[in-house]
Amino acid sequence: MLDFLRRTWAQVDLSALRHNLHEIRGLLQPGCRLMAVVKADAYGHGDRFCAQEMAQAGADWFGVSNLEEALSLRDAGITKPILILGTTPPEEAGALAARQITQTVFCTEYARSLQQQAGRQGVTVNIHIKVDSGMARIGFDGFFPERCAQEIAEAAALPNLNGEGIFTHFASADENGSEDDRYTVAQFERFMAVLQALERRGIRFSIRHCCNSAATLRFPQMHLDMVRPGLILYGLYPGDCCRECARLLPAMQLKSAVSMVKELPAGRAVSYGRSFMSDSLMQLATLPIGYADGYHRALSGCGEMLLHGQRVPVVGRVCMDQLMLDVTGINGVQAGDVVTVFGSDGESVLPIEEMAGAIGTISYEIVCLIGKRVPRLYFRDGQACEVLRLKDLGF
Repeated sequence: MLDFLRRTWAQVDLSALRHNLHEIRGLLQPGCRLMAVVKADAYGHGDRFCAQEMAQAGADWFGVSNLEEALSLRDAGITKPILILGTTPPEEAGALAARQITQTVFCTEYARSLQQQAGRQGVTVNIHIKVDSGMARIGFDGFFPERCAQEIAEAAALPNLNGEGIFTHFASADENGSEDDRYTVAQFERFMAVLQALERRGIRFSIRHCCNSAATLRFPQMHLDMVRPGLILYGLYPGDCCRECARLLPAMQLKSAVSMVKELPAGRAVSYGRSFMSDSLMQLATLPIGYADGYHRALSGCGEMLLHGQRVPVVGRVCMDQLMLDVTGINGVQAGDVVTVFGSDGESVLPIEEMAGAIGTISYEIVCLIGKRVPRLYFRDGQACEVLRLKDLGF
């Protein structure tokens, strides 16, 4: 086993990442590119190792949120094209050009500012145009196709900007209600109307893309020139409506280890606020994991974990660095025993979706909030191969 602090750790299966990418690739028509979205440190899985694995497995592009994330990939040796999906200060035009990073342009004002800075620095920046087709976040307004096309045409004509692609983003492709599906179709039609208006002006972008994870699985007719899977690369489904579309393998499990076991008599309070009181003799196990590690405080009194293949409840309030489990009736529990926060323990499985559902959130948030002090232990073909620790991140 690789050297790491056996306190609380995340296990990341690189073979699962590769499987998922190949599974998604099998849904695409020949020539359709695949952009692996690795923003937010690859959804908490670790961008360096995940991006390297995906690059080797055939990802064509990578998508990130900001310049720092893009530079992290370049520093990790990723040479494939990278698109920043969010904003970058125009003053960084030189860095974008020098590291061959493509920038999203989402309005005329930003296009002009980026062009001015690129001109001053004597560089050309590759760009993808973002169309707002119904997300109301960033993008040229696609509800008015002709006006939108005119604004995009003006932005694309600016010197020092090289328009490689154009894209939009769906708001509810992960919902399976008929109204949500109609909304996704309407967004796609708005986007296509903008593309047609651009073509009438003699403008055609070589890479058109709109499908996030859910749309990649559910709307193959919308794949166009590239798709942008994110969550599904990590083996998690955006919604129940997506489960029949592909056989994905969860890439991450979260583990911890028992630090102390004690007997607690009836009438004792557990943790802050005395929200839990023992009503009979019970056995309590303390774990070194808390909300600073990403185990949400809202799971106090409603979370469960796996110990010796059995489900055990979280009792009392989750602390910053520790929490307690009721392990009454579980034989042989002792300090050092491995506990599964989510993932598998023998034949028993505790899905991350169940943990997210208990507090009314989504699996995206759970994996993204796993703290940096939690080491990532990487496996390939069942064997531990790499470890990423706090000190490796410069903390």
